[in-house]
Amino acid sequence: MKAIGYSSERISADADCLLDITLPDPSPLEHDLLVAVEAVSVNPVDTKVRRREQPASGEWRVLGWDAVGTVVSCGSAVQGFVPGDRVWYAGALQRPGCNSSLHCVDHRLAAPAPKNLSAAQAAALPLTAITAWELLFDRLKLPRRGQSDERQSLLVVGAAGGVGSILVQLVRQLTDLELVATASRAESQAWLRELGVEHVVDHHTPLADQLARLSLPPLRSVISLTHTGDHFQQLVDLLEPQGALALIDDPPPHAIDVLALKRKSLSLHWELMFTRSLFDTPDMARQGELLDELAALVEAGRVRSTARASLEPINAAHLQAAHRQLESGTTVGKLVLSGWA
Repeated sequence: MKAIGYSSERISADADCLLDITLPDPSPLEHDLLVAVEAVSVNPVDTKVRRREQPASGEWRVLGWDAVGTVVSCGSAVQGFVPGDRVWYAGALQRPGCNSSLHCVDHRLAAPAPKNLSAAQAAALPLTAITAWELLFDRLKLPRRGQSDERQSLLVVGAAGGVGSILVQLVRQLTDLELVATASRAESQAWLRELGVEHVVDHHTPLADQLARLSLPPLRSVISLTHTGDHFQQLVDLLEPQGALALIDDPPPHAIDVLALKRKSLSLHWELMFTRSLFDTPDMARQGELLDELAALVEAGRVRSTARASLEPINAAHLQAAHRQLESGTTVGKLVLSGWA
């Protein structure tokens, strides 16, 4: 099969390490779908793994954790899928990634792809949508629409990237929360308003004054998606007593003073969407289920793709360019690649 990977022979700190390669076709395990990959997208986890994980001598590391494709065959324990089904998924961190023309994924992590999106449009969503969904409803346990009479606000820091772009849509469609999102560049702020966010503020200037001018309901929850260390004390100060802060990035340990949470009895929540698959948790199939729910929202026109740039075909040169764009820190929405030459 065709694939894009890197080996120990080139320095993985640079995206130039990614090469077009040929690997043996994978064989599905009992719970696996073997998928012919049609489109993939790029996430910060791709660049983080590339920089920190060096393959053993003579081996290749294949990245990629967002895919849309067609089922070729099914393992003996697979239920609910047959060859020919078009699926989408994010996969598992500990297994080879989806930057290959054939890919194996546990069927419990996959779901039928939305019928009204192209492969490239759909590939933008799985990893970020699972992350956003788990942040909102598994980590923070925020009420769904109609479940609470209490008016409260949610602040999302760094909301114009991949996770934020789908998270703000889920908040607007599935909750009654008053949403405030932050973005610093004009392009990022315009993107959030295009997604329907009414309150957009700049995280490069003090947040307290900007939020005070909005006359919001109590701020019970904050989700920080990037540069949490830079904003941590502001977020602690802004949160109501007994509020909650959730984050997904990797701030320096010295930048997160957990004792600062004590006076207000604030809770801190980490989200890593790979936790369920890494530990084979009893509820691992929940990720496939929520992708089912997301597909229904997409097909109903309530949620849109967050793809903002698309490269064809899927090859090392285009993947190198996508990695560099992500590492520049200026990405809005998602970068996708589709088709094999």
